[in-house]
Amino acid sequence: MQISDRASRWIETSKGNALPDGTIAAHANAKTIRVKPVLMMREKREELERFRLAEGATLSIGAGNRARSEEPDPMRTAFERDRDRILHSTAFRRLAGKTQVFIFPSDHQRTRLTHALEVSQVATAVARAIGLNDSLTEAIAIGHDCGHGPGGHASEDAFSQFLPGGFDHATWGADHTLSDLNLCTETLDGIRNHSWSRPQPLTPEGSVVSFADRIAYCAHDLEDAIRAGIISESEIPDSVAELAGRTRARQLSYFISDLVETVSRTGQIALSSAAASALAELREFNYEYIYMRPESLAQSDTVIRVLSMLVEHYAKHPEKMSSVSGEEMDEGSSDYLRIAVGYVSGMTDRFAFQKAIEYLDLDPSALPFGIDLALGHRVQ
Repeated sequence: MQISDRASRWIETSKGNALPDGTIAAHANAKTIRVKPVLMMREKREELERFRLAEGATLSIGAGNRARSEEPDPMRTAFERDRDRILHSTAFRRLAGKTQVFIFPSDHQRTRLTHALEVSQVATAVARAIGLNDSLTEAIAIGHDCGHGPGGHASEDAFSQFLPGGFDHATWGADHTLSDLNLCTETLDGIRNHSWSRPQPLTPEGSVVSFADRIAYCAHDLEDAIRAGIISESEIPDSVAELAGRTRARQLSYFISDLVETVSRTGQIALSSAAASALAELREFNYEYIYMRPESLAQSDTVIRVLSMLVEHYAKHPEKMSSVSGEEMDEGSSDYLRIAVGYVSGMTDRFAFQKAIEYLDLDPSALPFGIDLALGHRVQ
């Protein structure tokens, strides 16, 4: 096979470009680009945080407060290190294959991964504006949904029946999914308590992510539903549209600005009464017309049934779970059920349903299918 000119040019870049001083630059014209560097290693940036961040913001100190002690990183702060660990983790990558609202989304619809990135954008915009630690904020934001199972929130109902106290993606993510990363306690607390039904996070950065999560999904889930033809922009309540607009961009701008202004005015991580009412009404609208519509409920019922069967199957056949090979436990014990929940919760949608077909002899036509197939020509 003959190598194309493009491929040959790409291969030739491997060695880079030599500069007169013997160093290697990426581009041929690099010698014309000069910087006057200011060395900003970890300790210097930790020192600057004390002057740059607001009173009450969470400071980065050394290696951070971790369950297992570590040496500080010479370049990264503790929370920058947490952010990088989450970003490179398997759990974070798998969010690309996990449901946000629609199973097997079309090219333009959100997944858990794109949701996490949008939450991070909203949260860091607020954190920077009010002087909070944006590295901690970003770490919490990109990690906040890593505990989610396949098939969206329905997976929590499926897994809860097997665990004392139930299954909560927030606590599961902090205490199980990400436990091997040895993250800082502040990061784990923000992940564990980002849901509004949980206790308030211990840090202001965690509280910002709690708001950013709700602001982001209320706006982008609505946009996805409009794009899919489930609802129209004109159906958005006028009381919401008058304040926050009818588009995702307008809504994000309104809620972010209000959060920043309210924190600046009161010192509390909170929305104004008007903005909070608009956000609540928008969320209730989404519940009625998106999350609780008959097609969504039918999808959830199928997800619960399939994932429950998968957990029971793996608990009875633990040898099929590579993560527990060599473990000495009685077949069918509660420990196997717990481990099976962890194993299935880590699956992407596609992998879970593939295993359901393979192990449970389920009819593929009875499994959930993407909104693009469900609505056909209505998808834009």
